[in-house]
Parts: sequence; C-alpha cells; structure tokens
Amino acid sequence: MAKQELVMPQMGESITTGTITKWNKNVGDEIEIDEIILEISTDKVESEIPSPFSGRLEKLLFEEGETVDVGKVIAIIEDDASATLDTSSASSKAEKAEVKTETTTQTSTSETSTTHTTTSNHKKFYTPLVRKMAKEHGVSLSDLDHQSGSGAGGRFNKSDFEKYLSSGNQSSSSRPTATPSVPAYAPGENVQIIPMDNMRKMIAKNMVVSKQISPHVNSVDEVDMTHLVKFRESFKHEFQKQEGFKLTYTPFIMMAIIQALKEHPYVNASVDGDNIVLKKDINLGCAVAVPGNGLVVPVIKNAESLNMTGLCRKLQDIATRARAKRLKVDDLQGGTFTFSNVGSFGTVLATPIILQPQVGIMAAGVIKKRVAVMPDDAIAVRSMMFLTHSYDHRLVDGELGGKFLASVRNNLHQMRPDELF
Repeated sequence: MAKQELVMPQMGESITTGTITKWNKNVGDEIEIDEIILEISTDKVESEIPSPFSGRLEKLLFEEGETVDVGKVIAIIEDDASATLDTSSASSKAEKAEVKTETTTQTSTSETSTTHTTTSNHKKFYTPLVRKMAKEHGVSLSDLDHQSGSGAGGRFNKSDFEKYLSSGNQSSSSRPTATPSVPAYAPGENVQIIPMDNMRKMIAKNMVVSKQISPHVNSVDEVDMTHLVKFRESFKHEFQKQEGFKLTYTPFIMMAIIQALKEHPYVNASVDGDNIVLKKDINLGCAVAVPGNGLVVPVIKNAESLNMTGLCRKLQDIATRARAKRLKVDDLQGGTFTFSNVGSFGTVLATPIILQPQVGIMAAGVIKKRVAVMPDDAIAVRSMMFLTHSYDHRLVDGELGGKFLASVRNNLHQMRPDELF
C-alpha cells in the first residue's frame, strides 16, 4: 500500500483557490477510481471531483467550507496497489500545480532548476503565486529577499506575504497608496447584511484584479440589425422545429466576431510580461447568467471551424449545462476572447470587464427600433443595436480596437443569413 496525495485541482483559467463545499467520503471509507470524493466551488463553476486513486481514505486535511490554494494537498489516500489507473498523469498534474501555487511538497529537480533560472536576479525562490500577489500589490521582489519564510526549506509563501503586507514594512516605492475607508452604512441605518457566497466573492476579486492588470479602453459602435431581425422572424419556427431550441441573435453576433478575430489576430492574444502571445485557435467564451449564482463564461473551442448550425448547437449545449451547473473544468479554460449579450436583459449599452488573460471582450445591447438616416439621406425606422469593445490598452491601441469593432459591424451588415443555414 502506498500513500497518495490528493491535491486541490485547477478549476479554471486564472483561478488560484477552490472552496470545499462537501466531502462525499469519510476517513476510513473505501474509494474506487473515478468515484466522486468531494465537491468544489469557485467563482466560475461548481464541480464534483473524482478520485484518481482507489484505496482507503486515510486523512482529510481541510474541512468543508475551507478555501484552499490550487495544488495544495487536501487529503491522503492509502492507494490500492492493484488499481489499474495510470497515476503518473495525476502526479504530473500535481507537480505542475505545485509550480503555480503554494504547497508543502518538493518540486522535481528539473522544475526547480528551471524556476531558479528565471529568478536568478533575486536571492530567493518565489512561486508564481507569490510573484502574482507581489505584482498586484506593487511590491518589489527585491524587498522580499530580506524577509524570512515559514514554508518548506524557508520558502516565502502566501501566508508570509500576507503577514508582510499587514506589517506595513514595504518600502515607500512599493507600498500601495492607501484608499480612504468609507463606511458602507451609517450607525442606526435600516439595512440588511447578507454575506457574499464564495462565487460572488471570487467574482468581485477577479474583477478588481482585471482592472488593476489591464488599462481598459471602450469603443462603441451602432449596428443596423434590420435584415437579421427580419430573417430570424421568418426562420425561427422552422429552426426550432429542426433543432429543438430557439434561434437567438447571439450566434449571428458571435459568427461576426469570429470572422473579425481572423482579420485582427492581435485581438485574439494575451500579454505575457514583455511578450505578445498570439493564439492560433479562436476559443470564444460566452457569458451565461446563472440564476442566483452570478455569471460563468464557458468556452467554445476552435470556434473558427464551426458553421452557423454547429455554432448554434455548441452555444445551446454550454448554456444549458451552465444553468444546470453541469459544466466540466475544461469548458471554462482556454478562452481567447469573450462575448456578452447584455441585450438579453434589455440593457442598451454596457462596458464589460476583460476576463484575464484575454485582451478583449465585446458586449451587445438590446435591439430596438429607432429612427435612422439612411445612406441616401432617407429617414427610416430600423432595428438598431449598440456594440461595445472593451480592450487592454497595453496591447490593443485605439486604432486596432476601432478597426476590430468596425469589422464586427461590417460583418453583421454584410451577413447573408439565408446562406448560413
């Protein structure tokens, strides 16, 4: 019998923690391979986690309700040596997660040497999590070189960094500017205090972090959707009869975005330090409102390879599973650009926040009839919609941001929907 470590899995891109909502097994229970051992919640998804090992649950290191860093050991399983599962992949994932987060186990020699190579300008080894926290709080790593760590081998970990911040010992050059504290309510005011659930807390944190990382710029354009409105009205009953679900305007807009991303690949990219990472695949995320649970952004992988019917089917699938809380971890990872249809709530215009590490997001407002001036100066009633492109000014300048938005608009104007189905 060998003892295996079960670690907190990576539940989505940019997610660094997960909250244990339920243990489905108790200490001493026998576990089969792929049997659900616990349930985890993040701001993006609630998932059931299968066991990569079979054997007996020897120890639980965290209680229900606790939030744990990705990659940290959460349970010990006495492994059944007769199990046929290839645990090398699970071990590999755990080792990779170690590099990304604070853990108490040793990294492999190759991983350690690689990481030290990239941090040769500093006296100490810092995990990517500590580096990220330092960047977010404006702390120089050289200031941390003189601090003692409480982690394995004297490693400076997340807890040490939080104590460092609370101590107020940061140098004046790295200390963030204090923000005056404003009371949320006055004494005696008639209020109700409602604690945020884990998903809402993580959404709030990620939105603040995105604003800190990316200087947001918003460009807005108006789109004449009249011909698409007329087509949908004439085709929606036939479409529902054929496919079994309703035809919305979202796939038309997403198809126009996909075509525009092909024309402007720098919008389908990420910033990595001083490098630009161009993404060859278009993995288009679509924001889905989950009643009572905020917002999730499942991703349609390789969206550029889909025709209109395929795009409609994929969109219906991820939206249905998102609302039923049946998304898989892979459904939420790898997005290269995001679309949000705020018009479905009747909103005219919105300026959405970028989903890191992407550099752009687009929002479409409600389609409303308005009086418009036509190219021949005639006055007509048209079905109009506002499009907003929010982009990261570190990479996307106003010219590129505007050209991309114009491409989406033109793609919608020139779209021949009768040829798409």
